[in-house]
Amino acid sequence: MSTILCKPLKEWYNWDVSGEPIPILIPLININEPEALLADLAVQEGQLITAGDVLCTLETTKSTQELVAETSGYIVGLRLSQGTSVPAGELLCYLSATSDWIPPKSTASATIESGSQADSTLPEGLRITQPALALARQHSINLDQLPIGPLVTESAVRAHTQATSIRTDFNAPQSAFDPSAILIYGGGGHGKSLIDLVRMLGSYHLLGVVDDGLSKGETILGLPVLGGGEALADLYAAGVRLAINAVGGIGDVGVRIKVFQRLAQAGFVCPAVVHPIAHLEASASLSPGVQVFAHAYVGSDARLGYGTIVNTGAIISHDCQLGDYVNIAPGAILAGEVNIEAGVLVGMGATVNLRVKVGAGARIGNGATVKSDVPEKGIVRAGTIWPA
Repeated sequence: MSTILCKPLKEWYNWDVSGEPIPILIPLININEPEALLADLAVQEGQLITAGDVLCTLETTKSTQELVAETSGYIVGLRLSQGTSVPAGELLCYLSATSDWIPPKSTASATIESGSQADSTLPEGLRITQPALALARQHSINLDQLPIGPLVTESAVRAHTQATSIRTDFNAPQSAFDPSAILIYGGGGHGKSLIDLVRMLGSYHLLGVVDDGLSKGETILGLPVLGGGEALADLYAAGVRLAINAVGGIGDVGVRIKVFQRLAQAGFVCPAVVHPIAHLEASASLSPGVQVFAHAYVGSDARLGYGTIVNTGAIISHDCQLGDYVNIAPGAILAGEVNIEAGVLVGMGATVNLRVKVGAGARIGNGATVKSDVPEKGIVRAGTIWPA
């Protein structure tokens, strides 16, 4: 069984100005399976959890994975039930600083249970959503054949219908969900690099570019501009769930973080992408949203945090620890056991020596050599040696 870190998309340190509860979404475990079984729900409404607590266990046909909290808080607005099949991007709950926060009104369908006033004709113990019940009756399904205990949803009824019907043709079932569809958020130079990277991978269906500063209908490397951030809702409704953040955030990492937040709030998942001619050792670990470009190297037991960029030709040596939203520019070199905290920019051709720690929000200029620890929000000038 493997573990997924439920990384809260919030701005780090004084970049976090909202203080709003964090939506916890079901991740995409397998690109070929848009849904996973919620095999075990380990939390309940109002429960106080701490970082490292297991929220739930998800199963696909290929693997079983635990969703683990990365921070502490109260479980609020719990929307899913154990035993149900849930699509990637579905809201599990919110993680709130207080237990009395009231979440937005759920759009989930009401549940009907046997013996309720809503329907007293259901088999004993059957729990089913209203749309699922309507679909079951539309197809004349014997309700006694449905599972007792787990919540029966529309997808479960459709699966039951397909399993019990005799097919008279070989046409594949149609679905609005395309598990390989992906969009690029940001049409600048970094966006162009990511378009080429994704095309080299050959495993995604590139739909187009979302950019708040470009006109709809323009093209970027042959891809259409789909509009600004307002287009995300329509794209989600059309079945798209994957996105790549192409806003580099040079000079202001908060801009990049806000794009990750906007994508998460719209229900999108940001997969890690690695150029085919980059090299990752087998023991290296990448969080979601990581981008590794051509000729980069990530060494043994290195750990890369959420949304980190390792640009062309950069070297991340063994046992390095990189926090969230770190940007390693082309040609930069990190020696072994270097610790780079959140939001750091390491410039082109810079060198960071063995076991050095660089504090959160620091900036290392192009061509600099760092021989000792850099404090939080410290600045090492281009071409200099630190400490002087």
